[in-house]
Amino acid sequence: MEQHDLCDDPDYAASQRQDSFSNLNRDSNQTSDTNELELVYSKENVAIHPSQNASERIIGRLRILKQSSSLFLTWIPYKTASNFLGTAGHNLSSSASENDTNLYTIKSVPLANIHSIKRHIPTIGWQYIIVILSSGLAFPPLYFYNGGVREFLAVLKRHVFIVRAADDANVFRLNDFQDSLQKSLSSLELPRVLSAANGARFHHSPSTASATDSSTRANGIASGGISAPKYNGKKKSMVHDPPYDISVQVLEKFSLVTKLAREATTQLFREIQDSHSPLRGKKLQNRRLPATTVSQPNRRPNNSRPMVDVIAGTSVDAKFERSFVRGKKRNRPLTCEEWRTFLDREGRIMDSRALRKRIFYGGMENVLRKEVWRFLLGYYDYDSTFSERDFLHSVKKSEYESLKSQWKSISETQASRFTKFRERKGLIEKDVVRTDRSVPYYEGDGNPNITILRDILLTYSFYNFDLGYCQGMSDLLSPLLFVIRDESDAFWSFVALMERLGPNFNRDQNGMHTQLFALMKLVELLDLPLHEHFGKTDCLNYFFCFRWILIQFKREFKYGEIMQLWEVLWTHYLSEHFHLYICVAILKLHREKIIGEGMDFDSVLKFINGLSGKIDLDAVISYAEALCISAGEHGAACIPPGTPPSLPLDLNAQLYSQQDDEIL
Repeated sequence: MEQHDLCDDPDYAASQRQDSFSNLNRDSNQTSDTNELELVYSKENVAIHPSQNASERIIGRLRILKQSSSLFLTWIPYKTASNFLGTAGHNLSSSASENDTNLYTIKSVPLANIHSIKRHIPTIGWQYIIVILSSGLAFPPLYFYNGGVREFLAVLKRHVFIVRAADDANVFRLNDFQDSLQKSLSSLELPRVLSAANGARFHHSPSTASATDSSTRANGIASGGISAPKYNGKKKSMVHDPPYDISVQVLEKFSLVTKLAREATTQLFREIQDSHSPLRGKKLQNRRLPATTVSQPNRRPNNSRPMVDVIAGTSVDAKFERSFVRGKKRNRPLTCEEWRTFLDREGRIMDSRALRKRIFYGGMENVLRKEVWRFLLGYYDYDSTFSERDFLHSVKKSEYESLKSQWKSISETQASRFTKFRERKGLIEKDVVRTDRSVPYYEGDGNPNITILRDILLTYSFYNFDLGYCQGMSDLLSPLLFVIRDESDAFWSFVALMERLGPNFNRDQNGMHTQLFALMKLVELLDLPLHEHFGKTDCLNYFFCFRWILIQFKREFKYGEIMQLWEVLWTHYLSEHFHLYICVAILKLHREKIIGEGMDFDSVLKFINGLSGKIDLDAVISYAEALCISAGEHGAACIPPGTPPSLPLDLNAQLYSQQDDEIL
C-alpha cells in the first residue's frame, strides 16, 4: 500500500512552506533552506482522532527537527491512497476535509514552548501521548498505532532536559518547568481561549477579554497550526468551583474528539476531581458521551433498518434500564437452487452484498460450503468466472506441492541441525492428534485426514515462516479441511483466513490485546453497569474472553454450529468485527448472574469456560446484530483501525514483529 506524506505533495508543500518556515525562523529575519534542517526523530502511523467517526481518523508522521540549536516538533498527516480502508470500510482520510487537515496539522512547535508530555502505555490498546504547551493548552492525543512512545521519549531525553512529575510518573516536564500541573491548568481561561474551526476566531465569555487573551490568540495554538474543536459553553452554575469548572471545560473542549481522547484528557485532572464530592464526580460522568446508543419507542436508531423492532431491555438496577433493537430471526439456509440465481452464465457473482446478507441471516446448506466459503474467505474473487477458478485451482495446486516439498525433502540429518523445524513439527504432530477426534472425519487411529491436517500446517509454517505454527491454528484449520475435502484448496483457504487472523498468534499478542481493548470499550458503550462491575473486580483485561477471540469461538459451540457462526462472521455484512459483538452479546445475556453474584476474575473465568456447548447460537447472533446496529458509528469508533480480522493497515509493514521499545 502506497502512502504519501502531504509535505511531499507539491501543491500542499507550496501552500504550507511559507507558514512553516516563518515559524522556524520567527526569532530571526533570515530564511533557511530545508537542507539546513536535521531530522532527529521520525515515527510513522501516528494518529489524531478528530471525531467519534472511525472513518475520520487522521494518520500521519511525527517528527522532531533541529535547526541550529533549536528543536521543533511536527506532525504532518498522510495523503492516503484510496484503497486505505478503515474499520467502517471508508477511506481513513476521505472524510477529513482540507480544512480539517490544516486544522490538525502541527507545524514546527518549538520544544521550548512545550511544558510537559503525558504518556499512556496501556496493557491493551494503543499507546498515546498528550503534548501540553507552556500556555496550558494541549494538542489532541497522538496515538502510536505501532507503538514507540518509549522510543520517542528516549530521543527527547537526549536533546532536552526532562523531569518526571513527582505526582505522576507518566508526566514528563520539559525545560525544567517547576509549576505544578494544576497551576498550569488553572491558568487556562478556557471559555476565552478555545478556537473555532477556522483557526482565526475565539469565543470568549461575556465577562472581559483582557490583553492576555489577545496575546494568547496571537501566540497560542495558532503558532502550532492546530486548535481544539469549537467550544459551545453552557451557562455557568451560580456555585463557582474553579477546579471542577476547569475539568468540565476541558472535557467540553474536546467534545468532538473521540471518547478515548476525552478520557485521556480527563486522566490529567483525576487528582482535581478526586478532591471533590462523589456527587460532582457523577455530574462529570454525565457530561461524557452516553454509554450506549439506544432507541426510544416509535423512533428508529441511527443506521437501523425499518424491519428492526424495538423492545425494552432488562437490567439489574432500574436506573440503568434502557432499550435496544431486536435482531431479525434466522432464515432458512441458502439452497443450491437459490445459490445459482446469484451467478451469471460465466459464474460471476452478480451481487456480492446481497449474497453476504443472505448468508448472514440464514447461513447455507452444508453441500454449498465447499464452494461458497472460498468466496467468503477471499480465496476466490466474487467477479471470477468458472474457467478462471478452474485455472486458479490448477496453479495453486502446483504451488502448494512446491511449498510442501520444501519440508518433505528435509532429511533426518538436516533436521538434526534445524532446531526450529524440529520444534514446529513436534508441536504440530502433538496438536493434530488432539484436534476434533470426536468428529467422524478425524476419529480413529491412523486416520489419513489427521496426516493431511499435519501436512497443511507444516506447509503453512514454511509459507509464513515468521509466524510459523502456534497452538490454536489446528482448531481453525479443522473445519476448513472437513468442508473443502481437498488438501491444496484447504491450504489456500487457510492462508486467506490467516491473512486476517494471523495477528491473533503474534508472540507479542498485540493483535489479541487490541481486540480485547476494543471489547472493553464496546461493553462500556453498550452496558456501562457491567463495565463498572468488571472495573471493580479487576476484570477489565477481559482475558476470560481470550479463547473466544483467539480461535473464533471454536470450542464454545458444537462442530456444526461453529460452521454456521463462522460463515456469518466471514460475510462482514454489518461489521468486520462482528465477533466482538458476539462476545458482548454472550456477556450481556449472563450479566445478571455475573453482577448479581459479584463474580471476580477467577469466578468469571470459571463461569465463561463452563458455558462451552451451552450457548444458544441463533439467540446470540440475533442479539449481537441488535447491539451492532444500536452501537452504530459509536461502536465502530471503539475499534482501532487494523484490528483483526481487518486486513493490516500497512501491507508493507512487518506484521509479526517480536520486539518492543525499551522502557525510558
